[in-house]
Amino acid sequence: MDTIKSFLDSAIRTIKLEAEAVSDLLNHLDGDFEAACDAMINCRGRIIVTGMGKSGHIGNKIAATLASTGTPSFFVHPAEASHGDMGMFTADDVVLALSNSGETAEIVTILPLIKRLAIPLISITANPNSTLSQEADANLHIGVEKEACPLGLAPTSSTTTQLVLGDALAIALLEARGFSAEDFAFSHPGGSLGRKLLLKVKDIMHSGEDVPRVSSGTPIHESLLEVTDKRLGMTTVTNTQGQLIGIFTDGDLRRTLDQELNLKNTSIDQVMTQHCTTVSGELLAAEALQIMQSKKINALIVCDQENRPVGALNMHDMLKAGVI
Repeated sequence: MDTIKSFLDSAIRTIKLEAEAVSDLLNHLDGDFEAACDAMINCRGRIIVTGMGKSGHIGNKIAATLASTGTPSFFVHPAEASHGDMGMFTADDVVLALSNSGETAEIVTILPLIKRLAIPLISITANPNSTLSQEADANLHIGVEKEACPLGLAPTSSTTTQLVLGDALAIALLEARGFSAEDFAFSHPGGSLGRKLLLKVKDIMHSGEDVPRVSSGTPIHESLLEVTDKRLGMTTVTNTQGQLIGIFTDGDLRRTLDQELNLKNTSIDQVMTQHCTTVSGELLAAEALQIMQSKKINALIVCDQENRPVGALNMHDMLKAGVI
């Protein structure tokens, strides 16, 4: 029991120390942050992120976040840069270097080469008087006085603040660029967000012979055969020109049965729903889902510009496509 308490005490202390370090960042934001954003948004090449050890791991994540939010970026290991990877650097790039001490040997070694290429240099350090900070065009000061590690050795609060500053840069640039959710989806086409934001109705709808349809004047009992055969819980009703004039759904059938109408003699026109909701195949599937939810309907008809049914889909199709 005492051991469990000590675990919790340690966790609480760690979280508090790191939260304080992050909160203290607000006191260090200044014109250098704006200068860093200006350099990055005006970069004609790529943002090259570099860092050693734990700072390198954070740098990798920052590069990935920048790249996925509209700022082309990649990570270069500073030691590898001294052994050939400096060839990845161009005069059109901007370098973002992370080092808690600001004296990381592998980064200091490549500083003259960065300067020779006249590449804008942004640093994230805890020591504004360090070599890296002094050489940088903009230094973002994390100002961490105490690591969460009780030994003061393992990078903890310092790497957390580096990560937060990286996120702050990425989001500031995202907002300045007017980066949209659809832009984000193009960077994540394989994820659920990509499916939600990139799929169009035409990509998931039933088309051709799979679209349920009956002609005006068709008896109800024949229309039911079409509903059953196409398995979408409804059928479209069209006129002699093939244009949509209504829809007959499971709900319409229930209302029909309540009226005790003769299913063989009654025309579908008498019981169908007119002025039904239709969409274009070019509409995003996510938008179609919103329409279905707001109108509390389970199926949609897709029409062309002449109001002829060219497709149909229901909630099951949305679920199968991963839009829901």
